[in-house]
Amino acid sequence: METIINMNSEHSVRQFLIPGIGKFTVVLQEEDHLSISSEVTANPELKNMIAGSREEYKQGKGMSTTELLKSLSPKDFA
Repeated sequence: METIINMNSEHSVRQFLIPGIGKFTVVLQEEDHLSISSEVTANPELKNMIAGSREEYKQGKGMSTTELLKSLSPKDFA
């Protein structure tokens, strides 16, 4: 745990082994502090996707996270 806590931009990748489970790699990524509006400005396609999503939500075509999770089964991940 101490190794993970001490990760920084210069030391951003750590690998470790948990016996009986496997080898893991942790990669530290810097947080992107862009706002949604700045991302939309930079990507017109994203603006269209958000507008379409809002319209579908208004039409009742949306689903909550809980509803989505309930609709999934293990076969969806096979």
